[in-house]
Amino acid sequence: PNSFFPQKTFKKPPQKKKKREKDQIMGERIVLYPAPGMGHMVPLIELGKRLVTNRPSLSITVITSTLPFDYNSAAHSAYIAAVSAAFPSITFHALPTLSTLRPLSTYPHTEDILFELIPRNNPNLRQILNSLSPISAFIIDFFCTSAIEVGRSLNIPTYFFFISGASALALFLNFPIIDRTTSQGFRDSGIEFNIPGLPPIPATALPPSMLDRGETYREFVNVGAQMANSDGVIVNSFTGFEPRAVRVLDEGVCVPKGFRTPPVYCVGPLISVVDSGGSGGGERHESLSWLDSQPSRSVVFVCFGSSALFTKEHLAEIAHGLERSGQRFLWVVKDPPPLDDISKRFTKPPIADLDKVLPAGFLDRTKGRGFVIKSWVPQTAILAHEAVGAFVTHCGWNSTLEAVCTGVPLIACPLFAEQRF
Repeated sequence: PNSFFPQKTFKKPPQKKKKREKDQIMGERIVLYPAPGMGHMVPLIELGKRLVTNRPSLSITVITSTLPFDYNSAAHSAYIAAVSAAFPSITFHALPTLSTLRPLSTYPHTEDILFELIPRNNPNLRQILNSLSPISAFIIDFFCTSAIEVGRSLNIPTYFFFISGASALALFLNFPIIDRTTSQGFRDSGIEFNIPGLPPIPATALPPSMLDRGETYREFVNVGAQMANSDGVIVNSFTGFEPRAVRVLDEGVCVPKGFRTPPVYCVGPLISVVDSGGSGGGERHESLSWLDSQPSRSVVFVCFGSSALFTKEHLAEIAHGLERSGQRFLWVVKDPPPLDDISKRFTKPPIADLDKVLPAGFLDRTKGRGFVIKSWVPQTAILAHEAVGAFVTHCGWNSTLEAVCTGVPLIACPLFAEQRF
């Protein structure tokens, strides 16, 4: 498996796992199993692209799944079609879309739904894997932890793909140990986690679903334990970006003695570059056309990812800040979520009516130096544009890597998941 990854790898898997000679590996199949959602699917498929680019004889199969409330289905389908056309050796198998066992409004967190639905597809997953054998490697998203037993039962070397960074991985590997050595929840605690290679992490910086010792908390403890005992973990990061965290993972000292650090492979940065500049014959995206007329390094790009939704009051504060700053800006705005029905956070938000969600007169007062857009934008292309000088971001890992690799300074506004530590 080491030869699949073109960058430096760390801590080779045990020799007993290498059952095939190099010449037998050529032409074999790797199966990728991302969690639902573009933020999980895109980086794992980027790994698949890199693998077939460096080893054209490989076949990559991607097993996809969707949630019953997936409102990005059009973008999902378009992305798969584009990948299939550009990389014929990457094929896709779709698992059935399952319904939740109870009303959406009863799920406190999206993670609760993922941990419920993904294991229920294991029989269908097993059927697909059986039809594809022999398989030389099975690479799963950490939300698909239940699939590790399917891979093991079929004697397939099974690896985790960690879509965040090495620092977050070090914390996850320590979480089963933290669970053993603490007894209370973390919501109101003053506990700090002191993990080698990382600055002190306040327990309150954890995602909300991990603050109380409930069902979802237990699922995350299991994720950490299963990763530690897997054939390896592939991380979308690189040594130059996280030198301390990578070092402690490499040396196996991020967890106390007596606990296992799995083989870790840093293969980042894995970034999807979507051409929306018209070079392929398509129409140039309006955001890029607007940037073309702006001075070099003059524009603040404000975008909080596909999942973040702000109230009207939050949007007003951002608008006031941008207006008072006097800076040129490109701002992606989405309609505020309804506060009276929690289940609507899982449905597609309507296209924002900018005159209703932004302060009165804001668009007129900032006309010329500001551009507000209410739809998808080609983020990587925007960050690579000469006119962009700063990026206000929610610190999602994909966004962070894109900014680092395009050399754009970040103004951090972490919101959820692992973004606050």
